[in-house]
Amino acid sequence: MDTALLAELTEASGPPGAEDRVREIVRRHLGATTDRVDDLAMGCLDGVRAASGAPRGRLMLAAHMDEIGLMITHVDDRGFASFVPLGGWDARTLVGQRVLIHGARDVPGIVGTTPVHLLDAAARGKAPKMDDLTIDLGLPGDRAREVVRPGDVASRVRRLAEVGDLVTGKALDDRVGVYVMLQAVRATQPAPMELHATATAQEEVGLRGARTATHRIEPDIAVAIDTCPADDGPGTPASGPSTRLGEGAAIRVMDASAIGHRGLVDLLITLAEERGIPHQLHVSNKGGTDTASLQMSGRGAIAGCISIPTRYVHTSVEACHPGDVDAAVDLTSALIEEAHRLLDDA
Repeated sequence: MDTALLAELTEASGPPGAEDRVREIVRRHLGATTDRVDDLAMGCLDGVRAASGAPRGRLMLAAHMDEIGLMITHVDDRGFASFVPLGGWDARTLVGQRVLIHGARDVPGIVGTTPVHLLDAAARGKAPKMDDLTIDLGLPGDRAREVVRPGDVASRVRRLAEVGDLVTGKALDDRVGVYVMLQAVRATQPAPMELHATATAQEEVGLRGARTATHRIEPDIAVAIDTCPADDGPGTPASGPSTRLGEGAAIRVMDASAIGHRGLVDLLITLAEERGIPHQLHVSNKGGTDTASLQMSGRGAIAGCISIPTRYVHTSVEACHPGDVDAAVDLTSALIEEAHRLLDDA
């Protein structure tokens, strides 16, 4: 695994609607491995590679650039900024975090709440809510309002790190999926299907960018590359989880937003078995990915998802196993080379 590239992707800021910094990293890499890179509506980026011969259909890969973030609603006279969440936050994981507000300039801040020694016994037993939190800018109100205004967005500040056999940081959801897409495109040559490697925007607030991108690209086969919750962390059963870290790429069969196309699921399993790629199946009635937009936009597409099992999703310490990341790169590469088999067998 190229840890330096993954760190560059995860440490960049990119809340929904403000993916610019991530987009420029992606543009640089896709520019070196595809025939052209198109800017799409809503901030998506599409790297296009021609087929090796007469195109046998169009394959779209989709990995979202955005991370959960915050949007400022008000700055008070004490220099405290109120905000609303962008994406699915657990308020408990935001307390005590450092953030970066992208205002007139980058402004650091601290997410604070009432100190424990000022809480009564009843309040100490309650989990914080987003409405209880604020961002302390460390500036008086007038100076804070010169650089931060309503509508500015904020992201977490966290470096990628190695912990035991794992890598951990913020925004692995879904920069690790972007990483997998970039590396798979780099590892392959033109194939029978025209390839679209699409970095999507605003997934965390409703799978929005993938919807417009799919409508434009009109793929025959479309595959999201995203994280999935690992079932082997704290609070999960000691035996019998469906998805574990270190056991390979996860072929996503179902979640709350989509059921993967059975033929595509079967092809991914077959490719993994043929090439000796560690893999597992992810089946859940929770969560969702760009797959839903890929599947239902425009005329529709044969759609599915390759996932990277991840612990502590939507926190600042998301964690995944490098072996699973490499397996996802290998499986995505195999799909680029062999996706036409699904259309040939139809």
